Amino acid sequence: MCLVLIGWRAHPDYRLIVAANRDEYYTRPTAPMRWWDEVPGLLAGRDLGNGTGMPGTWLGLLPAASRFATVTNVRGPAENRTGVRSRGALLLDFLRDTADPEKFVRSVAAAPDNYNGYNLVGSDLESLWWHSNRSTLTPAELRPGLHGLSNGALLGSGDIHSDTVIRTDTGAPAWPKVRDGLAALREVIRTEPADVPAYFDLLADRTIAPDDQLPSTGLSRRRERAVSARFVADATHGTRCSTVLLVREDGTFEIAERSFGRLGRRRGEVSFSGTVRLPA
Repeated sequence: MCLVLIGWRAHPDYRLIVAANRDEYYTRPTAPMRWWDEVPGLLAGRDLGNGTGMPGTWLGLLPAASRFATVTNVRGPAENRTGVRSRGALLLDFLRDTADPEKFVRSVAAAPDNYNGYNLVGSDLESLWWHSNRSTLTPAELRPGLHGLSNGALLGSGDIHSDTVIRTDTGAPAWPKVRDGLAALREVIRTEPADVPAYFDLLADRTIAPDDQLPSTGLSRRRERAVSARFVADATHGTRCSTVLLVREDGTFEIAERSFGRLGRRRGEVSFSGTVRLPA
């Protein structure tokens, strides 16, 4: 399922680097990244799947407010509760809030049952915080370096200066797509940090993990194999978009999104650039 790879203050010229895949059923209606009328200044894709109210999103940037956030679900096929708030609404709450990230995530951590399982990453471009309502080790401020999440309440982290094995917050093995994705991210940041196509290339990897490295999350073995790749291209469900975000230390940013249809067929690409208000 989803994959978020982050370089936080991992290069002297870049405050934030994000390479992310959003995986979803092909039948779920989605609109490409755009500026939102409903939330002035918000740049984000639009999840139209709920059919009512404000569209949701999974990754967004609010440049004028120095806010970035992304969310993934924590996989739990038996959990899907109805009548709880959407995780996309949680992300929008963070982007529109003025509280610092620590205060926000600690407030939502006090009500873990308001949502199905999630990972939330939020930043005011001064600090970066992660919270999962299925982890006992969050909220947590993420230190400078490399960080990766998929659909478990498990964070993979690494050092941009070292090729050592990716560490996790619990000590459990990192999911292969996170482990190998962070190794690929490290290489791009080290060699060509401005190369947006190189980030898309690392997100496009369709390598299936070996069976002995697959997590056990309640899916069938066939489905676990299919979603173990960085880029998922199963028959009914797969990577719907890839996003690359670069926020430079000079206050400029660029963000690009590639969208995909069934079995990974390329559908389009959009890109935006501008300036962000970096904290002093």
